[in-house]
Amino acid sequence: MRRVLVVGISGAGKSTLARTLAGELALPYYEMDALHFTGPGWAVDQDFASRVAGIAASPAWIFDSFGYPEVRDLLWEHADTVIWLDYPRRVVMPRVLRRSLRRTVRRERVFGGNRETLAGWFRRDHPAWWAWSQHGARRTDIGGRTTDPRFAPLRVVRFGAPGEADRWLRERGRGEGAGLG
Repeated sequence: MRRVLVVGISGAGKSTLARTLAGELALPYYEMDALHFTGPGWAVDQDFASRVAGIAASPAWIFDSFGYPEVRDLLWEHADTVIWLDYPRRVVMPRVLRRSLRRTVRRERVFGGNRETLAGWFRRDHPAWWAWSQHGARRTDIGGRTTDPRFAPLRVVRFGAPGEADRWLRERGRGEGAGLG
């Protein structure tokens, strides 16, 4: 594994798994939202696509994202491994709600120095609403890509529950992990 996408819906734990795996494999980790949102008011980096293209062309990386539309195919074409956190709503919704509540109450700065706000909870693009409304569509999109000949020969590692991913990481740490790596 040298070029890895960790994919799933908001709240699945993509960033956490990607950071952990990047440390284990000594690969550079890129947080997609941090590259995309670079300023106040959720401003989008005008050079986002070219920056991601440069990273995708490098020999090794881990991204924590399905990919924004303008870079999605590029990342999937360059990846050698996709780790899919395919968790049910009952798993991701409590996670995304706790994370957003913590960020809102503590006024934590996130991408580009922005903050989640109480008013933001009522917007359709809020992570909680997004995770709920896009869960099925995201699952379908990812499933289609994992079997699409355009992206062969990708290795796909799919987890249906957090315990499966945790076990896989522990086994990798002992050199026993799924023959990948």
